[in-house]
Amino acid sequence: MTRGLEPWLWGARHPSAGIIGELGGDLEGRCIALGVTGSAAVYRSIDLARLLMRYGAVVRVAMTRAAAELVSPSLFEWATGLPAVTEITGAIEHVALARLCDAVLVAPASLDTLSEIASLRASTPVSALAQEAAGLGKPVLLVPAMHMGMWRRAGRLVEELERQGFHVLHPLVEGEQAKYPPVELTAWWAEAVVTRGRDLQGVHVLVTAGPTREHLDPVRVVTNPSTGKMGVSLALEAAWRGARVRLVHGPLCAGLPRGWTGYLDEAVRVETSEEMMATVLRAVRRVDAALYAAAVADYRPARSSGEKIPSTGGRLSVELEPTPKIVEEAVAEAPRAVHVGFAAETARDDRELEEKAREKLERYKLDAVAANNVLEPGAGFGYDTNRLLVVTWRGERIEIPRMHKRLAARRLLDTVGRLLREGHRPR
Repeated sequence: MTRGLEPWLWGARHPSAGIIGELGGDLEGRCIALGVTGSAAVYRSIDLARLLMRYGAVVRVAMTRAAAELVSPSLFEWATGLPAVTEITGAIEHVALARLCDAVLVAPASLDTLSEIASLRASTPVSALAQEAAGLGKPVLLVPAMHMGMWRRAGRLVEELERQGFHVLHPLVEGEQAKYPPVELTAWWAEAVVTRGRDLQGVHVLVTAGPTREHLDPVRVVTNPSTGKMGVSLALEAAWRGARVRLVHGPLCAGLPRGWTGYLDEAVRVETSEEMMATVLRAVRRVDAALYAAAVADYRPARSSGEKIPSTGGRLSVELEPTPKIVEEAVAEAPRAVHVGFAAETARDDRELEEKAREKLERYKLDAVAANNVLEPGAGFGYDTNRLLVVTWRGERIEIPRMHKRLAARRLLDTVGRLLREGHRPR
């Protein structure tokens, strides 16, 4: 039987409350109603609830009868510290939750539940909750998961739901399964939509990411420690917020969530700076904003061998030559776009970092430059976090303190969105 819906007293009743906000995030002080339905993937929503809590949210769970047969409501109570709603009683739980919470996230969303929501029906706690929240003007987010045949049938249904204003995260399609996306991506998407909505809807964005490799021979390269995490964070965050995103990237680090490229319009892998420049120049003519987060190698061997150079020959002298400046060429190619450069610098303090950023801003006629000090722990290559100092052509100085790169990307895209509204730098 469903228990009371009294407001949660933070940290006062259940040990699970102790994880709220431990990873930092933008959901602090928000309540998310998590609806779970009768999909075999329902068990993954336990991890999703916990991650949303670690991002700062209080999570309240509502379940369909089919979901409760697959996973015990008690397990969701353990995960969130709060009882799950499994039926609608005289307490009109769906109305209470819709009023209490800031958004509704249905994950996994079965075909039955999607159909009910689209056709204005409310026969389960989850569909009733979604209808009530939508009527109150609160965001309702849907994460379908089902067999492939059903997903093929659901195409028009999803279009109708999006037309009605619902947010849909398409499943990860593998073989004959339309799978629940990785929990990290699902939580990130939900956080972005709840806190920013679709404020970049229809904006065409180009992002570069990762290092380039300049070959000395088939097995040796000139490169740098970039992992590409910052650029990938920018690309995904922009996509979550409605942008049409093209990513051009060098070799990326391992460990990125499975299927992440499927949420971008295009992801093109390149190897060298020449390849990256050619790809960027083809794409940049059609975008509204370009963010150059790639760590392009500044130098390459003047001569490259087609065979491995023997390692038994003693000393080896290598002559290096500069690589082309992609940002300079791209700004000239698309003068009406908003262009944002990155500067990975070594600096004694923020004053020197700002000077170097403004020098780059003027040299390449950029709209903004995001600079980080690679000597600072948590702000250089290889970290999950970053700290950015952003300068703009309007003379602004914006500090983004050290935070997870998904959050730093969100703050930087806030500035990009404002620059798009206010207009690019005259060129």
